[in-house]
Formats: sequence, structure tokens, C-alpha cells
Amino acid sequence: MALSPPPMPKAIHGITVAHFFETYGAKLKLELLTGREGLHRLIREPAINRPALALTGFFKYFANKRVQVLGAAEMTFLRTVGEEAQRSVLNGMIDRHIPCLILTRNFTCPPPMLEVAKERRLPVFRTPMITMNFVNTATLFVDNEFAPAATEQGTTVDIKGVGVIIRGDSGVGKSECALALVERGHSLVADDITVIKLLDERELMASSRPLSRGYMECRGIGIINIAEMFGIKSVRLEKRIDMVVTLRMWTPDAVEERTGLEENYYEILGLKLPHIELFVRPGRDIARLVEVAAMVQALKRMGHDAAKDLNERLIAHMTTPAEAAKTKSLKFSATPFPREEPSRRGPP
Repeated sequence: MALSPPPMPKAIHGITVAHFFETYGAKLKLELLTGREGLHRLIREPAINRPALALTGFFKYFANKRVQVLGAAEMTFLRTVGEEAQRSVLNGMIDRHIPCLILTRNFTCPPPMLEVAKERRLPVFRTPMITMNFVNTATLFVDNEFAPAATEQGTTVDIKGVGVIIRGDSGVGKSECALALVERGHSLVADDITVIKLLDERELMASSRPLSRGYMECRGIGIINIAEMFGIKSVRLEKRIDMVVTLRMWTPDAVEERTGLEENYYEILGLKLPHIELFVRPGRDIARLVEVAAMVQALKRMGHDAAKDLNERLIAHMTTPAEAAKTKSLKFSATPFPREEPSRRGPP
């Protein structure tokens, strides 16, 4: 079940060609041939388009909002048509407000098309990358820019490959818990404010704001630099989120999970994540509990659920083989480890 309304994603209407070039130009080995004045043009869709039919003059269903890429097939076709046809095709594409044009395999742009691009201020790039490799890599970059994003008030850590967001009220001990985990060899992703992106509508990626990356605020001490204190391995740039842990202050009437048979969820950007609540009280090692919770989640992903296994063993022990087959799907509601009621005891 979702315990709170999900953060509203930010609407992405487009990114400029200048941003795309500055951010990913080196990785994509892009060289600007002409059209620097048009770098303000917007890329409005998270995909790459190879304008095969558009080069023949057929512009119905033309994906004009995407980055346009000319590979070996397109360049071979352009060599078979005259200069006027080349000018006409490029003018038709520019009339439909394409953001930019990219030539792969270090192809030379035909002079007529280069003249039109310069005249109409269309950015034209060239890259030595093979077309398929370029399209695959550039698609990942553009998709990341357009991914729905939100922020969550919580500290994110990487615990042996399991991404965990630690959330809770201010002052409950989120940063102190994360600091104890980092001291035990785990990695900090973001402190206090976590930036989250939904990638491919199937996984949530957490990161920190660049300005505060690697820094943590500890009440009573102040700001500390995690990388300088614990080494560069103690900081991660980003991590997939696998579970959410909420810290709450313990009260006598608090109801704590005893068996782990009931699964709770926390929703972020439309995706539900496994969620547990831990109650903070004196003498309790919260960092150790978060670490164990992450390991339990990792085991569940591998198909090992201790609570369900013990539940089945108890049912099998209490019933005959025939009855066990009928009741295998039932949950054992009572805890096998009875203790005194929480309301009858105070903090240790």
C-alpha cells in the first residue's frame, strides 16, 4: 500500500541543442560544422530519428521534434539526387522546425545542404561513431533528460548493491543513520534531499544535487565532507532505488511489524517500492537494522523469504500432510516469538 501521495513529476517540454551539445558532445564525439546561431533550438522528444522517407519528400508522420541523424543509407541516397533536390529536402525539414542534424561515420555534408543549413541557422554536427552505436547511446542520453523527475526528502545510501532511501521527520536521525552506514563501508548517494528520475518507466534512479554531492549535515557537528573522511568509494553519483525505510519516534502505542509477512509499499512517480518502518528509541542500533533490512530485500529478490519459509514450516508442523496441502497458502497471523505487549513496557 502507498503511504503518502507521490511527488509530482516535473514536466519536461524540451532541451536546447546547446545543452545537448555541451553535456554529451564529448561522449558522442560531436563536431559542430555550422549553425552555432541556432543552438537555441529545442529537442522536444526523447528519441532519435533517421529521416529516410523525409529525404524523398514524404513528410507525413515525420518526427520533426527529434534529433535527425543521417547515416550511410541516407548519405548514399543523397548522392543519387541532384543539388536542387538536396536543398529542397533540407528546406522542407527545416520548415518543420527540426532541432539539428547529425552526420555519422564522419561523412562530409553535401555543399548544397551545408549552404542551406548556414543560411537558415540549422546546427549541423558530425561524429565518427557508427550510426547504430550513436543512435543507441544518444537515445539513452536524451531519454535521461526527458525522464520524469521529483525530489524526496530523505537520505539515500547504497548498501551492498541495494539502494535505500531513509526518510522520516526532521531530527529523527536520518543523517546519523547514513553516517553509521558509511562508516561500515557503504556509500552515500544523497543527504537530506534526493533527486529521483523514472527511467524507462520501470526503475527509479536516485542522485544528489551537484552542489551538495558528497556533503552531509550532522546536527551538533555541522557540515562534513564524506569523501575526504572515508575515501572516494564512500560516495556514489547515482543508484537505483530498491526500498524505502521510514524512521519514526517510538511511542508506547506504536505497532511494530513482528513477522514480515505483510508487505507494505511506498509510491514514487507511480512505482511502488518495498517499504518498512523502524521506530527509533534509546539503545536501538538503527543503522544495523537498516543494513539487515537491505540484506533481507536482496534475499527476497533472489527468491528467499525467511518469513514465508517459517510460516510454511509452522503450518506443516501444526497440521497433517493432507491438511497442510490445503492450508499452505494461509498466513500464520500470530508471531512465533511471543513477547510482552509494547504498551506495557517503556524504553529500555
